[in-house]
Amino acid sequence: QVQLVESGGGLVQPGGSLRLSCAANGFALNYHTIAWFRQVPGKEREGVSCTRSTHNTAYADSVKGRFTISRDNAKNTVYLQMNSLKPEDTAVYYCARYTGWGPLLVAAQYDYWGQGTQVTVAS
Repeated sequence: QVQLVESGGGLVQPGGSLRLSCAANGFALNYHTIAWFRQVPGKEREGVSCTRSTHNTAYADSVKGRFTISRDNAKNTVYLQMNSLKPEDTAVYYCARYTGWGPLLVAAQYDYWGQGTQVTVAS
């Protein structure tokens, strides 16, 4: 059974850091592109970053230079290191598996999703 499980969210002050983890079960991570998305109430799910099976990465402009995505295929886990956090980064963060078709960082191109982890940036 394909499953993605996020962890690592929480409350952090502006300027702080968090590291999110996305553990994959039921499939081998090394063959797949995995992305992080985030969503706030009333808005569409926004693509944040992705890591391809080739280890190439992509980032939304809003997080470039602050967030770093990485993967550990041996642990079947993808990470999102978030530094210099801002209040506007507050959202539920989801990881998802790419279908292999269509543009990256577009939610419709992903078939399996985790349950999400809340990130709140506030003083």
